[in-house]
Amino acid sequence: MKNVTDSFLSLGYWPSAGSFGFNTDIFATNLINLSVVLGVLIFFGKGVLSDLLDNRKQRILKTIRNSEELREGALDQLEKARARLRKVEMEADQFRMTGYSEIEREKLNLINATSKTLEQLENYKNETIHFEQQRAINQVRQRVFQQALQGALGTLNSCLNNELHLRTISTNISMFGTVKEITD
Repeated sequence: MKNVTDSFLSLGYWPSAGSFGFNTDIFATNLINLSVVLGVLIFFGKGVLSDLLDNRKQRILKTIRNSEELREGALDQLEKARARLRKVEMEADQFRMTGYSEIEREKLNLINATSKTLEQLENYKNETIHFEQQRAINQVRQRVFQQALQGALGTLNSCLNNELHLRTISTNISMFGTVKEITD
């Protein structure tokens, strides 16, 4: 800052040409310059500044009006959304209740179907057991019959001689002939 002041002071030593000269008092010249600049700005800039402020005021008011309209629209949309939400909640409650009753109905149907299936399986099991018992009884009968037949054949073979054998065959042939005559 001192260099600037010194340069203005050094200009003060130059010889002046007529009535024109430099004022080396910085504080005095700054006040004068500032008051001139402020006066010119106030005189000429008053209308421009007032127009700028009016335009800015109008834009702010317009923005506020638009914001109010948007706010009212948003409030209307919010109220509609709340009404839709209440409706959807009621429908959801209805679906939930219907769903619960449907689940209970399906549960009962499943229990009944499972009960019937278990009953059928029990019947099949009992039939299978009865069948297997009959088969086992038949196998035992066949074995007993085969063993009795083998024992009888063994006894017959050991007791029969040729003469008894021929007589048994003749008797059976005559019985066969008599049965044949009866059936004809």
